[in-house]
Amino acid sequence: MRSGTKVAVVGGVFAVVAGGVGYAGWNLVSGIADGGDGQLSTRSAPGRTGPPDAAETAETADRFLTAWASGEGSAAAQLTNDPVAAEAVLAGYSVSARVTRAEITPGPATGATVPFTVSATVEYEGTSKTWEYASRLTVVRGLSTGRAVVDWDPSVVHPELTEGTSLSTSESTAPPIRAVDRDGVELTAEKFPSLAGILDELRERYGAEAGGTAGVELVLSSDDGSVPDRTLLTLAEGEPGTVPTYLDAGVQAAAEQAVSRYGKASVVAVEPSTGYVRAVANSPAAGFNTALQGGQAPGSTMKIVTAAMMLDRGLVNGADSPVECPPTVVWERTFQNLDKFEVPDATLRTAFARSCNTTFIKPVKPLGDAAGSALGETAARYFGIGKDWQSGVVTRDGSVPASTGSETAASYIGQGRVQMNALNMASIAATVKDGGFRQPVIVPASLDDRPLAVAQRMPGGMAETLRGLMRAGAAPGGTGAEAMAAVGGDKGAKTGSAEVDGQGQSNSWFTAFADDLAAAAVVSAGGHGGDAAGPVVAAVLGAR
Repeated sequence: MRSGTKVAVVGGVFAVVAGGVGYAGWNLVSGIADGGDGQLSTRSAPGRTGPPDAAETAETADRFLTAWASGEGSAAAQLTNDPVAAEAVLAGYSVSARVTRAEITPGPATGATVPFTVSATVEYEGTSKTWEYASRLTVVRGLSTGRAVVDWDPSVVHPELTEGTSLSTSESTAPPIRAVDRDGVELTAEKFPSLAGILDELRERYGAEAGGTAGVELVLSSDDGSVPDRTLLTLAEGEPGTVPTYLDAGVQAAAEQAVSRYGKASVVAVEPSTGYVRAVANSPAAGFNTALQGGQAPGSTMKIVTAAMMLDRGLVNGADSPVECPPTVVWERTFQNLDKFEVPDATLRTAFARSCNTTFIKPVKPLGDAAGSALGETAARYFGIGKDWQSGVVTRDGSVPASTGSETAASYIGQGRVQMNALNMASIAATVKDGGFRQPVIVPASLDDRPLAVAQRMPGGMAETLRGLMRAGAAPGGTGAEAMAAVGGDKGAKTGSAEVDGQGQSNSWFTAFADDLAAAAVVSAGGHGGDAAGPVVAAVLGAR
């Protein structure tokens, strides 16, 4: 052992005290290693090939975890396949994160992967607290040396660490906040997991002006500041300031429950008369906020905007306009209806209710070159799509780029290059219900005097026609009827299914309104719009 280092085994725990900083190691009696002498056996000698065996995995994990728990970050880094990157992260664990003691307990290895738990002590200016979490490491064969080494990734040190992020403990840069809903009900990440990222962002943006005082926290930060800091441990509580939101705790609870039935789904609810966002939920709840920032083809829900374009350009005159709904239509390639159905003597209302693809492609062809940009122009003019929405948090505000050839035809049925998310499609339904675009907002614009996006109000006849089309979509015979059956009030809906390359099942889309609430949902690989996304939207609308 090193000079000046005291070693003891107390209760089966390997404890190392060096340089005045104590670290508690892991159990050498019941751990995964065969030995405990810290020496690499000849089983891991240079020249070996193939995956590490059980003994090599045990010995390598043993040496790495012991070095790390002893505060020897440099020695631990040399036992990985990327010593330079590993040493920087391991050094930050004690220097920046302020970890002064760590007890690491391994679990049974699964192949070459060793799970372990960490119980660390974090100290900052006389304040300390225990930080507990679980992580894992994987042992691989070094490409050049043939030795067994830890496959380095920042997540070994903490499961949420990635390249471009770091851990630090200090007085918080933004005081904590107490976010409340429209009625003053507190919104917490524990109760509403989908709001965790939003709450972090609201704290980052508005915490300093909300009247709170800073505390001491261990946070996970992105090096470029692109993602709000995430608090992993609070050492000393600050005094939170209050940030008002337009969310509705009851609607939010319904949204969280509705998406939780699916592996990957998102939903947003917007109040048509105000643009206030009442709920945002994702499954999984953690990670990327697909509901607000995603971009996917919205399928036939885009026919709402296509119908608006057709009305605006005089291609149809109203809901009762006669249209064609043949089984197929050719625009450089063949487009068809589901199972090649057709509707003889169709009107715009019946074609919309049945979601006839060919009806929304064939009349557009006479526009010629203008067809490639007409949809995007309508989306921006009346629905605010593609403009800079300032909701109070980061959003992606839809995209309907100009296109050519068959891609133009595809865009009119929500495929091609069109990109939307649940927020965008909920706003489109809300715009139809109200007759004009009201930019979705989560927190009052008065908090920071930010400008809101604006769009031209629809002509009265257009708005009433679109409402009638959506009402037909929710009525018997419409593709959204079954999902909307239990929803009362003045209601309308549009289903959609969007094909995704390499995905067996289409994404399920659904957008609808009921009285003064609109919602949209997407369920990955959910199939037809009414089958998966429809019940999610209905559950949210039912909570109004």
